[in-house]
Amino acid sequence: QLQLVESGGGLVQPGGSLRLSCAASGFTLDYYAIGWFRQAPGKEREGVSCISSSGGGTNYADSVKGRFTISRDHAKNTVTLQMNSLKPEDTAVYYCAADSVLFRLCALPESQYGYWGQGTQVTVSS
Repeated sequence: QLQLVESGGGLVQPGGSLRLSCAASGFTLDYYAIGWFRQAPGKEREGVSCISSSGGGTNYADSVKGRFTISRDHAKNTVTLQMNSLKPEDTAVYYCAADSVLFRLCALPESQYGYWGQGTQVTVSS
């Protein structure tokens, strides 16, 4: 059973930073493209960033380019999303997701992803 668990969310002031982590059980994250998505109240879920399998590239939504960084920790079997210069509009529930197929390049449309975590709340407010 493929399971994903997000952690690292919380309350932070504008301009602050948070580091989200996506941990896997039951499979090796390196073999899958991994995406981070977010859903704000009253809005549709949107793609934030993704990283391709096995050393492939990364993609970012325009709204987070230059502020967010996605990376893998191979030893810990995790994918992290480092979020800097946070803005109130970054407030949302953040989800990580794994591709439904092995060894693919990543893309932000969520239709590529078949396995989802439960989400972690990020709130940016003074």
